[in-house]
Amino acid sequence: MRDDMTVQEPGQGGGQDCSAEIAGLETQFDIVRFLRRTGEAFSLKHFIAFSLPGFEAEKLSPHSIVSNWPSELMSRYDALNMIRRSPSIRKLRATTVSFSYDLMAWIAEATPSEKPLAEFSEMLQRHGLRMGHFFPVHDALGNRGAVVWSGEGGDLSFDSRLLLQMISIQVFNRLAEIGAAWKAGQVMLTDREIECLSWTAAGKTSLEIAEILGLSEHTVNHYLNQVTRKLEAVNRTQAVVKAIRRGLIS
Repeated sequence: MRDDMTVQEPGQGGGQDCSAEIAGLETQFDIVRFLRRTGEAFSLKHFIAFSLPGFEAEKLSPHSIVSNWPSELMSRYDALNMIRRSPSIRKLRATTVSFSYDLMAWIAEATPSEKPLAEFSEMLQRHGLRMGHFFPVHDALGNRGAVVWSGEGGDLSFDSRLLLQMISIQVFNRLAEIGAAWKAGQVMLTDREIECLSWTAAGKTSLEIAEILGLSEHTVNHYLNQVTRKLEAVNRTQAVVKAIRRGLIS
């Protein structure tokens, strides 16, 4: 943040004014304009909000909710399979604490087998995304995501980081409320996965489900493990709860 700017900007009235403004945003376009203005106040030119991809994901673009990344940047990110290579994605899956990545440090950490990192980092530099600030977030249903702010500048002050954390949390929640996050992060289950999870919700064991569906116990466990991973649940019980909340099973 610029030296002559207080943490009350943007919004000209501190966190409470920001909260009121975010609550009044009605569309994705409203949110994009708000994020662009907020980023400019912190000298952060680019932003992206996305639902956290599952381990099976191959591209980031289907999980992007709102972003002002140049289209070529996202296309190249997906083409280089960066979602499987990015240290920031790995860290987002392992922490709920905000963190920053300096591009030069990122390149220095890359191994010789990670040449795509070097290629993508050159694109980031060309577009002015030298430093990235990552804020893990989640919605009311527990679906995880992140808001990332990027620019040329250095690290954030303590107060600036706190304000951006608050803004990121509330923006992601607002996106969920207006349905944007729902569409971008929707989980698709197969018929078999739904059947196995429904019987699990009814209190049946894997062996009992196998007998009911005419499958092997191993196959049933495979389907249930897939569902648990897709829903980012820690166990089958949590997978059932998340599936019911999303309306995937009754």
